This record gives sequence, structure tokens and C-alpha cells, in this order.
Amino acid sequence: MYKTLLLIIALLLGISFNAFSSPKTIHVMVALCDNQYQGIVPVPESIGNGQNPRNNLYWGCGYGVKGFFTKKTTEWNLVQSVPNRSEKILESLLFKHATEDCYMLAEAFDGRNIKECMEDVLHASSGKLSCTISLDNRTSLSFGGNADLIAYIGHNGLMDTEIDVDLSTPSETKDLVLLGCYTHSYFKDYVKETGANPILWTTHLMAPEAYSLHAAIQGWLKNETNDQIEERAAQAYNQYQKCGIKGARNLMKAGF
Repeated sequence: MYKTLLLIIALLLGISFNAFSSPKTIHVMVALCDNQYQGIVPVPESIGNGQNPRNNLYWGCGYGVKGFFTKKTTEWNLVQSVPNRSEKILESLLFKHATEDCYMLAEAFDGRNIKECMEDVLHASSGKLSCTISLDNRTSLSFGGNADLIAYIGHNGLMDTEIDVDLSTPSETKDLVLLGCYTHSYFKDYVKETGANPILWTTHLMAPEAYSLHAAIQGWLKNETNDQIEERAAQAYNQYQKCGIKGARNLMKAGF
């Protein structure tokens, strides 16, 4: 509603909307891979400790969110570490896109708190759970329910447990990425309730690593269609997983 009002004012005054616009924001919540507390096929102990983000498969490893966005791409720059908004979160990082006015908050949830991580993602998708980060004396960045894009990376915990969420439809539709196994079939009823727009989720077993997220964000920043974002993600997944482009395309899904 706020952004819509600014656009109307800009049009009436003949001023570029960019003069009023605030940075785009992305909120990524990662449930750390955890052999002990999640119903997963066990991975090596060194990367499957959900209480150790530094070496975790979905965070500190080369294709984890922290590892990939700090070392594998030049399109994002690490701005700073930020205080964790919850004791369930073990590390929080703020990134800035190299060429776009866009910031990304990435949070590593303790693997034993995967349920709370999924609940936070859905609450944010329904416009709740708003939080802000003060970048400097002039810039306040909005995340959670006020973010433009919300993303989840991790095991599909709905395969193991039920969640308790009180959802609603926000005034502005949130874009959503859900990367885990079978997220379309397990999350779709919740997502419909939030009114969010799923720009990427999955139809089969998969490795929820950061290159798929990175590809989806690339398309999102360019305002690409769902089909284009889906293809970007499939190409990236095939590049790193060597699974064949047909299989990758069958895995990735945008929209309902």
C-alpha cells in the first residue's frame, strides 16, 4: 500500500518513482542440516551438525548460503554481521547486491529448531514477523513480513512434523522461494493461505543449496516471468548437480 501510494504521487508530480523508492529486501531463513534432529539421510558428521553453522552443509560449506554468497559469486557483497533476532538463530548476515539497490538478510537457524524456522518463513509470507536493521543513520531496512522476497532453504521438515501457524493475507503479496524436497506438495496449502506468490519451489527430492536460490534471485531482480525464473533455477541446478536438464526442469516449479 505504501509503495503504491508513492507511485501515485510520483506519477502526479512527474517525478521518477526511483526518487521515492526504498531498497528491495530479501529475507532468507536457513534450517541448518542436522543429522540428529532432522529426519534426513545422514551426511558426514562434519557438515551435518546443526549447531555448527561454520561447517554446515547449508550454510558455511561452499554451496551453503554463507559460503556461496561470500565466495562463489561476485554479485553480492557481505556488508556486516547483525545481531540475531532470536536465540534459535546462530548467525545472521547482511548482504548488498553489487549493482542493484537490494539487500539480503540471511539467517542460520539451529538445526534442532527447523520447525520454528519453517513457521517464521510462513508467518513472514503472511506479512507478520516484521523486523528492521539500521544500516546507518539514514537507512532502515525492512525484513520479515515487510521484505519483498522471502526464502527458505533446508530439509522439508513437514515430512517429519506438523507446524502451528496463524496465517493471514498481507496487503502486498510477498514473493516466496521454498527450497527443500517436495516443497510444492507439502507447503502449497499453507502458501495459498498466506496469499504469497511462489516464484520457486520443488516437486521431488533435491539438494537445497544456494546456487538455486542465487539463480532465482537473479531472475526476480530482473522482473522475469515465473517460467524464466524456473528455467534459470533448472539451469543452475543442472550445472552443479549434473543431473540432466530434463530432470532439473521437472524438479523446479514456479507458481501453483
